[in-house]
Amino acid sequence: MKTLAPALQVHLDDGTTTLAWCWRIARADGASFGFTDHDRTLRFDGTDFEPESGLTASEVRSGSDLSVDAQDAEGVLTSDRITETDILDGRWDNAEVEVWRVNWADTSQRLLMRRGAIGQIRRGRLAFVAEVRSLAHVLGQTVGRTFQASCDAALGDARCGVDLEDPAYKGTGAVIDMLRDRAFTASGLGGFAAGWFTFGTIEWTSGANAGRRTEVLGHDVTGGVAILTLLEPPVRGIAEGDGFTIRAGCDKRIETCGGKFANTVHFRGFPHIPGQDTVLRYASRDGGHDGGVL
Repeated sequence: MKTLAPALQVHLDDGTTTLAWCWRIARADGASFGFTDHDRTLRFDGTDFEPESGLTASEVRSGSDLSVDAQDAEGVLTSDRITETDILDGRWDNAEVEVWRVNWADTSQRLLMRRGAIGQIRRGRLAFVAEVRSLAHVLGQTVGRTFQASCDAALGDARCGVDLEDPAYKGTGAVIDMLRDRAFTASGLGGFAAGWFTFGTIEWTSGANAGRRTEVLGHDVTGGVAILTLLEPPVRGIAEGDGFTIRAGCDKRIETCGGKFANTVHFRGFPHIPGQDTVLRYASRDGGHDGGVL
């Protein structure tokens, strides 16, 4: 149950209201945006909520159980603040959303209606529709460790402990020539063996994709020249001479953890758990099936 400020309650009881919806969106990269369905800019809590910004919202779909409440935010791709490339880059994914009901005549009279996050985004030729999920969606996320043979840590995080700034695991280079939309030859990586950067990450330092990061699907070497294949083609085209920083990858196997990173002590998987063949074994009188310890 929400408690209204006395001034807002008086305004609602008056019968003639001056109310508007405001949405504040905070992306993971630190950028913050404010939108409103009113016809002029509203300001509060250090945010400007702009009208005619290419964003409108549907009714809120909510229930009395623990299902995820949702609301659709629809916008146009021609907005200066919401661009197609930013959506494709994933910059709006899981952005935090606040939905406010505000007295536009006096913005000190306002009520935070709900909090949530940007979910699925559907794009068309000229517009997009973003799903705004309630905080209940967090209850559906997996929490805790996964009992599996491979490691469940992210390479370089606190649980893993590998220093990806070590020159042995980090390289810099530039694009020599494009082979496909997501594959290219690269200079500067002659000191690394083939496969060293497979499943790693590449961060662009110059060119149209500067500041963006993507995953490396494959790293091959032909004639002493590195060939890199990205998991997905970048939103903006790659050009000859684009610079990048690349970091080693890991396939999450204990053999790789020990042989490549000398980090077996921090391996976060369970490589010795019985496989399906062992689990499905049955007791019998012939050898190896007597019900004894395996």
